[in-house]
Amino acid sequence: MTTMKIKTVLAFNGGPRKKWNTATLLAKALEGAASQGAKTELIHLYDLNFKGCISCFSCKTRGGYSYGRCAVNDDLAPVFKKIEEVDAFILGSPIYFGTVSGVMRSFMERLMFPYLTYTNPPQSLFPKRIHTGFIYSMNSTEQRMKEFCSQHVDNNERVLKAIFGASESLFSYDTYQFEDYSKMVADRFDEEKKAQRRREVFPQDCGRAYDMGVGFAKGGSP
Repeated sequence: MTTMKIKTVLAFNGGPRKKWNTATLLAKALEGAASQGAKTELIHLYDLNFKGCISCFSCKTRGGYSYGRCAVNDDLAPVFKKIEEVDAFILGSPIYFGTVSGVMRSFMERLMFPYLTYTNPPQSLFPKRIHTGFIYSMNSTEQRMKEFCSQHVDNNERVLKAIFGASESLFSYDTYQFEDYSKMVADRFDEEKKAQRRREVFPQDCGRAYDMGVGFAKGGSP
């Protein structure tokens, strides 16, 4: 009798809020994965104590004890061990000034740089091929995202594919930022239109995130 392997899917919230747009979308993705029997965990990066890459190059030192691995012993050390054991992971971040949050950027530096060799051509030292995803939430419209963020998004997807095997992206545009717009200096935005989009479009985004999680839990190795 063949026993089906139970898959594990992790998600990483690079936004500072645990109950708002990015976190909600990630939770929906994990809900989708769990519906297919996967083990899931949502990790809030703002809860962890870490910094970005410190350029020690231990991960690149020939014959070094930490070749291909980050040598820094902080809150990310056990997280990186988890990632090597999962079947898929999903990164999530709000867009700030055309790029991901500072915390997510620091996490990505520490996660990806050790696995990418300085050989010609570059190779991946990640021990297997897995699925990855990226969920972006943003106050801007789809048009403005394409004008100012597309290169950043394309680069993230390209590097994730090169290191881990497969990647896909999901976007939630023109999101509802505040619980009460009347308390904020934000006359640039139409609160009623924002609220309408929150009611009508954001649930669709959550549905697409759910489907991403389902796909990651059902799919084979890339």
